[in-house]
Amino acid sequence: MKIALVGYGKMGHMIEQCAKRDGHEVVATIDVFADDASVKVENGDTDAIVRAVKSSGAEGIIEFTHPSSVIANIKALLPLGLPLVVGTTGWNDKHEEIAALAKEVGGTIMTAGNFSIGVNMFYKIVEEAAKIMADYSEYDVATWEAHHNQKADSPSGTALEIARRVMIGNPSKTEMVFDAFHERPKANQLHVSSTRCGNIPGTHKVFFDGTADTIELTHTARSREGFAVGAVKCLAKLDSSIKTGKLQRGNLYGWSDLF
Repeated sequence: MKIALVGYGKMGHMIEQCAKRDGHEVVATIDVFADDASVKVENGDTDAIVRAVKSSGAEGIIEFTHPSSVIANIKALLPLGLPLVVGTTGWNDKHEEIAALAKEVGGTIMTAGNFSIGVNMFYKIVEEAAKIMADYSEYDVATWEAHHNQKADSPSGTALEIARRVMIGNPSKTEMVFDAFHERPKANQLHVSSTRCGNIPGTHKVFFDGTADTIELTHTARSREGFAVGAVKCLAKLDSSIKTGKLQRGNLYGWSDLF
């Protein structure tokens, strides 16, 4: 598959390596800052991004940029009609708007809070654990995540999805709280806390804490490679699913739609 990468930072470089290893061809690397990108564009110049993708002959696009530019990039790229995988997080509040745009222009987009296969298995484990522990009122639950100090959003998209899975499993938790508490938390509140420090690729924990003991579930990423591998596999799967008719054009899809 011929792939265009929009965003050629650390993740973009890793995605290129993984794509080539899987037999794909990276026909364009597009970035605002990276001097080794095949196409360097001005910040906010989505027309230049679109021209670069068109001229590259790409059959699919992976976007891994920055929360401040992701929506403009998506709006520019969706009308091209190419399968688009977006790894940039921090735009959950725009999903409905983008889904409507995809339907309007016939573009197909897939996104996930995290593209690691292990993390997506972790979601299932957390949801099931929350369901089991919900029957034991003496146990409270909270989540915590840590990432490198270059990450632009907090909490991470992964942390939000983990919290959502906790709330699915335990319906008594109805409100996420991201800030520090200045009073005792209410029983319905789920504390979702974050740390940004150094070069941490990503660590996520879920705590079930009772009077006698604590149960911890932890996912620790060793490197960004898991995210890159997942993004490449998702683009290939999205493309094949469209071609076979399993998925239809003009929609916003998530991990569970593909796998």
